[in-house]
Amino acid sequence: MRWALVKVSLAVTAMVVVAFAVPLGLVIREMARDRALSNAEREAAAVAPALSITTDRDELERVVASAGSDAGMSVHIPAPGGKETGSGSGTDIGRQRATDEDIAAVREMGRASTAEVPGGSTLLQPVALSSGEIAVVEVYVPESEVTNGVGTAWAVLAAVGAALIVGSVAVADRLGVRMVRPAQKLVEGAHELGEGKLGARVPEEGPTELRLAAVAFNSMADQVVQLLANERELAADLSHRLRTPLTVLRLNAASLGDGPAAEQTRAAVEQLEREVDTIIRTARDAKPQTAAAGPGAGCDAAEVVRERMGFWSALAEDEGRKWRVAGADRPVRIPVARADLAASLDALLGNVFRHTAEGTAFAVDLHNGEDAVIVLVSDAGPGIADPEAAMARGRGSGTDGSTGLGLDIVRRLAESTGGDVRIGSSVLGGTEVRIWIQLDGRTAPVRRGHRGTVRRRRQPRRGSPFNRSRSLP
Repeated sequence: MRWALVKVSLAVTAMVVVAFAVPLGLVIREMARDRALSNAEREAAAVAPALSITTDRDELERVVASAGSDAGMSVHIPAPGGKETGSGSGTDIGRQRATDEDIAAVREMGRASTAEVPGGSTLLQPVALSSGEIAVVEVYVPESEVTNGVGTAWAVLAAVGAALIVGSVAVADRLGVRMVRPAQKLVEGAHELGEGKLGARVPEEGPTELRLAAVAFNSMADQVVQLLANERELAADLSHRLRTPLTVLRLNAASLGDGPAAEQTRAAVEQLEREVDTIIRTARDAKPQTAAAGPGAGCDAAEVVRERMGFWSALAEDEGRKWRVAGADRPVRIPVARADLAASLDALLGNVFRHTAEGTAFAVDLHNGEDAVIVLVSDAGPGIADPEAAMARGRGSGTDGSTGLGLDIVRRLAESTGGDVRIGSSVLGGTEVRIWIQLDGRTAPVRRGHRGTVRRRRQPRRGSPFNRSRSLP
C-alpha cells in the first residue's frame, strides 16, 4: 500500500508538472523572441526621424553609429523613381542580410516584417522619406538574443517541477507509513498470537478502519486468553477428581502382597498419580510452553522404546502375546520431548492390548534416516476398517474405554516436527501405525490431512529404508 501511494503520487504530480511546465516554457520562449524584436523595433525607430529629414549617406551613417547598432543595422534607400526594383542603384548603409525580394515586399506592403536569415532573423521596418519614397531599415536579431534567458528559465522550471515531485512523493510516503505501520503492527500481532504469545496486543492507532481492526483484534486476544484460562481450570478440576479413585487403587494395590504382578500394579498406580499431578500443574500454569525446542532438546527414541517395551512386556507375557523390537539397539536422537514420545507409544501399545484378543502378536520397529525417524507399531489383529475415522479427534472406535484421543496425541507429536501419522496394513496381518518424525524441519508440498487440516511432509529419498515394501503407501 505504501509503495502504491508513492507511485500514484509520483504519476499524478509528474503529469501536473508536465501539463504546466511545457506550455509555460513555450510561453517564455515566445516572450524572449518578442522582447528581442521589440528592441529591434526601437532601434529602427531611432533612425526613422533622420530618414524623414535627409538621405545623405554620411549623415545617416553617423545616425546609425550613434544608435550603437551599426554592426546589426542597415538602411536601404531606393533610387529616385526606383522603389519597385528593390535596392537597385539606391543607397545601402550597413550590411544587408535580408534578400532583395524581402526588402521589396516590405516596400510594397508598407508595414514591418521579419525574415529568417543565417544565424538569426532580421526586422524590416519601412520608413517614408520626404520624397515620398519608402526606405527600409533592417535590424539584425541574432539567435542568441532571441534565446537569451530561455535556458535559465527552463532550468528554473525543471528545478521547481522536480522539487514538487520530490515533495509530493515524500508527503505520500509519510501518509503511506501512517497507514501501513498500523497494518504491519496488526500482522505482527496476529503472527505472535498464532505462535502462542498470548500477551500480544496491537496499538489502537492509525486511520479509523485500522483502529477498529486493532480494537477487534485486542478484544479477540483477550477472549482467547480467557477461554484458555477457563479450559486450564476445567482440565485441572477434572484431573483433580481422579485423585479419589487413584487413592483407592493405591490402597488396593498395597494389599496385593508381594510378587511381580503386584509390584507392577503398584508401579503403574504411582506412575498414574505422577501423570495426574503433571496434568494439574500444567493446567494451572498461566504460561503454556509454545516455543519450539531449541538446539540439544529432544530425547533418545531408542531408549524410550526400550523402556516402554520393558513396561508392556510383562503384560504381554501374562496374555501370551509374542512381541518384537527392532532398530532400538543404538541411540536415535529426535526433536521430541521424552514424555511426549512415551505418551504416544503408550497410547499405541495400549490400543493393541485394548482392541486385540489375548495372544495377538505385536512389534515396534525404529528406522533412523538422514532427515527423518520412523516408528512403526504393528500387530496381528483384525485391523482398522476406517483409518480416517480412527484419526479423527474424539471419535474413537465406539467401544467402551475408547475416547479417540490416543491417535490424535500421536498425530500432534508427529506434526509438531513437520511429520505425520498414517494407518495401514502390517506384515503381521493387522494394523500398522507409522509415525514420521522429521529431523531437519524442512517441509514438502502441502497436502490435505484429516479434518481438513494442512500438513506438510517430505518424501523419503530413493533407496531409503523407509521405501521398503513393509512401509505404508
